[in-house]
Amino acid sequence: MKVDGGTAPPTGWARQREFSSRRQMLVMRWFATFAGRRLARLVLHPIVCLVILDRTTRHRSARYLARALDRPATWGDVYRHLLTFLATVLDRVYLLQERFDLFRFEASGIEAILEPFRRGEGVLAYGAHLGSFEALRMIGHEKGLRVAMIMYADNAKLINETLAALAPRAKLHTIELGRIDAMLSIRRWLDEGGVAGLLADRSLPVGNPQRSKAIALPFLGAPAYFPDGPFRLAAMLRRRVVFMAGLYRGGRDYDLRFVELADFTNLPAAGAPGAGERDAAVRAAMERYVATLEGLCREAPYNWFNFYDFWADAETPTSASATP
Repeated sequence: MKVDGGTAPPTGWARQREFSSRRQMLVMRWFATFAGRRLARLVLHPIVCLVILDRTTRHRSARYLARALDRPATWGDVYRHLLTFLATVLDRVYLLQERFDLFRFEASGIEAILEPFRRGEGVLAYGAHLGSFEALRMIGHEKGLRVAMIMYADNAKLINETLAALAPRAKLHTIELGRIDAMLSIRRWLDEGGVAGLLADRSLPVGNPQRSKAIALPFLGAPAYFPDGPFRLAAMLRRRVVFMAGLYRGGRDYDLRFVELADFTNLPAAGAPGAGERDAAVRAAMERYVATLEGLCREAPYNWFNFYDFWADAETPTSASATP
């Protein structure tokens, strides 16, 4: 299926109420810290039983799962989806507190980051709302990587509030987009050999001055919109881009995946002869990002945590749906 790009208003995630408030995060931190991970995980089941009663959440989970599983989703599928999400939220407490001893992890494709790191080159690590991006802290701790998160102002505020609630002593370096010195800060971080992470699967709402163009690309059987801003940023900085995901496999196990998406280091500088290659390179990188994301959604379908209608703004008559 060939889908042409365009500007679109994918604002569903901005309208969708988040599951967790600061107060709930504080309660979770207290319980997780004093009860321990094993007991805290048992409490997730009654929480799922409450959340699954919300028809909107249940419907949107089932609609995505129908695409990822290639069959109608059952109540059991939705239950497992919500339980996986809450398990990774709980684990954020321990990951942010650097309780890495509680987990086992395997990493594949890690050389995509380590090879440039050994040469003193920074890398842009683009993830999605898939699994646990905080799991990157485990590999960063083991390999001595310096990791920063690139985020927009509203997201930075939310992350900082969440961090203060879950792990007030944790140190998380953030680079806030929209500031005058944002590009300089990112460039400096990368020049010093750091890894800069960014979640690249959501566009900002219409009206936000930092919003980039959204491109429609085939994703799980129907067009969905993805922002091109992260990839234009990488092309402008002429850096390598690596896809990163921390897939939760159950129990204490995480599977860290790294896939090189693009190497913009040899792109012509902006304004130089041949700079027209930039758009084609950006498009190719986006297509590989979406294809990689789709493959992992099919491999680990319960790890996708966009609980809103991701395809609503590019709806087609053949879109899959299900309501258990």
